[in-house]
Amino acid sequence: MSPQIVVGAIALVVVAWLAACAEAGLARISSFRAEEAVKSGRRGSARLAQVAADPTRYLNVALLVRVACEMAAAALVTYACLEEFTATWQALLVAIGVMVLVSYVAVGVSPRTIGRQHPLNTATAAAYVLLPLARIMGPIPSLLILIGNALTPGKGFRRGPFASEAELRALVDLAEQESLIEDEERRMVHSVFELGDTLVREVMVPRTDLVTIERFKTIRQALTLALRSGFSRIPVTGESEDDIVGIVYLKDLVRKTHISREAESDLVSTAMRPAAFVPDTKNAGDLLREMQKERNHVAVVIDEYGGTAGIVTIEDILEEIVGEITDEYDRELPPVVELGDDRYRVTARLDITDLGELYGLEEYDDEDVETVGGLLAKALGRVPIAGASAEVELPDERRLKLTAEAAAGRRNKIVTVLVEPVPVPAAEEANPE
Repeated sequence: MSPQIVVGAIALVVVAWLAACAEAGLARISSFRAEEAVKSGRRGSARLAQVAADPTRYLNVALLVRVACEMAAAALVTYACLEEFTATWQALLVAIGVMVLVSYVAVGVSPRTIGRQHPLNTATAAAYVLLPLARIMGPIPSLLILIGNALTPGKGFRRGPFASEAELRALVDLAEQESLIEDEERRMVHSVFELGDTLVREVMVPRTDLVTIERFKTIRQALTLALRSGFSRIPVTGESEDDIVGIVYLKDLVRKTHISREAESDLVSTAMRPAAFVPDTKNAGDLLREMQKERNHVAVVIDEYGGTAGIVTIEDILEEIVGEITDEYDRELPPVVELGDDRYRVTARLDITDLGELYGLEEYDDEDVETVGGLLAKALGRVPIAGASAEVELPDERRLKLTAEAAAGRRNKIVTVLVEPVPVPAAEEANPE
């Protein structure tokens, strides 16, 4: 066996090993990471940035070098084996065995492991060789890519590491597992993807939860409602609650009354702004971009029959990405706080069955509502605001007074309700029916 052939085969395997290292390292280097290396003043980062700017070209140069060296080494090993063995089948069998072992270990596993473990160092070192080599080869790599793409079904070589949204989501999950990003950041990225599949009807405030004002009410009444409810933008209704004719802003009301105190008696319709209308099937991501472009913070959502389904704000859409936006004073409250004399402070979400148990009822149910907040809204006939109160009757004919307490959160929802029994007049006690 000629020593020159053996040395040549070993040299070719070493070059193939280096090319495989370069492939693995470059596959893990993005243009952003290369720019960070340039900013940090890392040696060779300028060459790395050039390579990262056109990864397809230089990855294929490395691939071409690796394949050419492997094929040449296989040819030399086969030639050496044919000289060594008299039987051709023996020579071919040994050559195949040697090259499979060498290709798997020396060109397959080892260099790729190093390239993935040290991508920045590997890619930077490879850039010193790949840049001049690409100039020498000229159009050959590009020509081979075109031929390969012509023979490949689909779109050929893809420029990015992601073939689908699912792959990108999986990479984000992997980054969180390796502590590169926080769990909240991972959820936020997933929420951005989900926003593209979210309809406006899924994020809007439904009409049943809206605090509205009639167009024939005065500016003074609108100011009072805004201050009591805590909302700075209130829909203005026309003939019915289903007919929203505009939006009145608290700052516009304050501006009018500041200029002239007599303006308090003007109709609220003189201060309202035109309402923007969107279908409830509109994509939430598209609506967010439109609202940003038009500098509009609120839109009225219309259902398929042309009626008002609710309203949606920029904040409602942003909550789908960043999570619920709550008040800095919000805190977890106990469901029931006993105040004495059969008086209780309960959360608005407390089930009315639990409310009945507080007053000794085995079963208390309502066909229309399930919570104390819903019970108060039903008794009032509108969305409750802070200070609103109403009386409800229990199955045993006792009466309770429900009073909405301070609102909280971005949507100013009533958090707690004060519940107290209504005293029975002495005449009714003496002469029960």
